[in-house]
Amino acid sequence: MDPEILGLLLLAGVAAGWVDAVVGGGGLLLLPALLVAAPTTPLATLLGTNKLGAIFGTASAAVAYARRVPVDRAVVVPTAALALLGAGGGAALATALTTDVLKPVIMVVLAGVALLVYLRPAMGAAADPSRRTRNRMLAAVALAGLGVGFYDGLIGPGTGVFLIISLTAVLGMDFVSASAAAKIVNVCTNLGALAVFSLGGHVDWLLGLGLGVCTVIGAQVGARMALRRGSGFVRAVLLVVVAALLLRMAWDIFL
Repeated sequence: MDPEILGLLLLAGVAAGWVDAVVGGGGLLLLPALLVAAPTTPLATLLGTNKLGAIFGTASAAVAYARRVPVDRAVVVPTAALALLGAGGGAALATALTTDVLKPVIMVVLAGVALLVYLRPAMGAAADPSRRTRNRMLAAVALAGLGVGFYDGLIGPGTGVFLIISLTAVLGMDFVSASAAAKIVNVCTNLGALAVFSLGGHVDWLLGLGLGVCTVIGAQVGARMALRRGSGFVRAVLLVVVAALLLRMAWDIFL
């Protein structure tokens, strides 16, 4: 790989770490950058390398959040456990199935997410404990764990967005607390997918570790900004990332 291309790829890793730490969706930057930088590399290898690079930044952001934001273990522990299994199952299918048929469905869901966040500015601004019922807990754990975990293993970009929306809309968490919980769950989704990809030999370890260093740098900056600026900042970045995801998927489908 040419030094110039490698340098741009590493910069994309820093940017992806920042986005992932604030709201999730770093794969929106890193995976396309890998596709451009290594067009002849098998897709499964790029997906596995992306997971290796992402897991370092996500874990770093999770630690930064945990130091400042109380972690809701009753939600995070079962969700993370299910996410580990869900992501492993999604990654196993990623090497055998095409994801093109899923993209229109995901676009509709993302459009709904954007409208929900835009039309309900109070959502995520402050915690709403009244939503924390047993049934909602079970629904949030299943949706964020198995559902979003499976999606992360199969496709990936936007996982953090879906996790945050699941926790704010279903359980009434504020955006910062939901983002903190999402980072821990996202570490498990990355780990589950990475385990499957590595067993199949679909990881470029040297490049992935280099990207991991870059995502850690971006994640530390992003986590500190999110904690300092609060839920309003996270909401704004969330809307931008969802819009970018929609544009990217529309480009893949129609162009």
